[in-house]
Amino acid sequence: MSLALPDGFDADLGRYMTGLGRAARDAAAILAHAEPQQKNAALGAIARALDARREFILDENRKDLAVAAGAQLAAALTERLELNPARIDAMIEGLEQVAALADPVGEISELRYRPSGIQVGKMRVPLGVIGIIYESRPNVTVDAAALCLKSGNASILRGGKEALHSNQAIYQCIRQGLHDAGMVEAAVQVIGTADREAVGLMLQMDDAIDVIIPRGGKSLIERIAGESRIPVIKHLDGVCHVYIDGDADPRKAVEIADNAKNRRYGVCNAMETLLVDAAIAATVLPEIIARMRAAGVELRGCERSRALDATLGKASEDDWYTEYLAPILALRIVDGLEAAIEHIDRYGSRHTDAIVSENYSRTREFLRRVDSSSVMVNASTGFADGFEYGLGAEIGISTDKLHARGPVGLEGLTSQKYVVFGDGHVRR
Repeated sequence: MSLALPDGFDADLGRYMTGLGRAARDAAAILAHAEPQQKNAALGAIARALDARREFILDENRKDLAVAAGAQLAAALTERLELNPARIDAMIEGLEQVAALADPVGEISELRYRPSGIQVGKMRVPLGVIGIIYESRPNVTVDAAALCLKSGNASILRGGKEALHSNQAIYQCIRQGLHDAGMVEAAVQVIGTADREAVGLMLQMDDAIDVIIPRGGKSLIERIAGESRIPVIKHLDGVCHVYIDGDADPRKAVEIADNAKNRRYGVCNAMETLLVDAAIAATVLPEIIARMRAAGVELRGCERSRALDATLGKASEDDWYTEYLAPILALRIVDGLEAAIEHIDRYGSRHTDAIVSENYSRTREFLRRVDSSSVMVNASTGFADGFEYGLGAEIGISTDKLHARGPVGLEGLTSQKYVVFGDGHVRR
């Protein structure tokens, strides 16, 4: 399945991909030195183009949804695929927020004098060309384009076949905005074919692409990490936990657990396992269970939680490792903070984990010892998102420790180089 492809496409997919890479590399050289006002003007023009072509975008999205229904696409993927006026509003707001952020490119930090008299500091610079491979969510097309553009990077985007019409509709708006702002149009390129071979070719383009960022299911990310000749920023799973401590405020505990699971099921920051201290389980679990059932969530509990409520399903060992992306929740009663941390260390995916507690010492211990990209105190895991962190938008969430960790925004899409200032200094 494919739509009209960008200028220059022919039957030779390899030649087409090579052309995209060369155009992106040339665009990156221009973007690296673009002034902040130029980039912001382009972001504003893209936002206006999206606003003007709302109905066209929604019509194209409906085509994708019809195909998804016929193919019986998983509910979580369909939910991510669907666009509506509110989601278009969110894309426009994301563009506006990215435009309002400080431009990181050229920022000098850590400037200090050395005993020799020279000054040494670090300057932020773009990574170059960023390749993004993603599934379902058409809004990623806008988020990725905006963040790469503002951080001075050219981008090559490859969405999933299930969102091909939507992504190409959004791409038309991006190209229109770049054109209207007088910005090089190859700054953002969206691959115009759903041919899986395009991904394989993209992963070998280490002469044109500096980093790959995948967003999608575990199988997609495993494939990319295994095949890529290019560095990859990734996370495989979002097995997120909320731990309700014995000193938790019951009201906060119920509200946080409800929101962490029921706000949205098909997102990587949704709670998949709820851990509850035995000291407070009888107080908070009945209401949490009632709320989950009212929302239609299937509950799978450990033996101790099933002793409190015999109607709970039985959790298997596999459940503790599972990212459901669905209205399913695993419940476990544990004996205090140490047992909760041990569970998270063993079964977690290093994405996002939260503690609900009024005990200062325990919350600080949890923050210090839980080795995840986001660790929270008395807040829903749903906040693990670049927009909520003040990044304007995010290009993905990294559970790696190099080069970026957590939601990846503008700063995560730059590197640093050393800069040295002297006044005729020579080394003796």
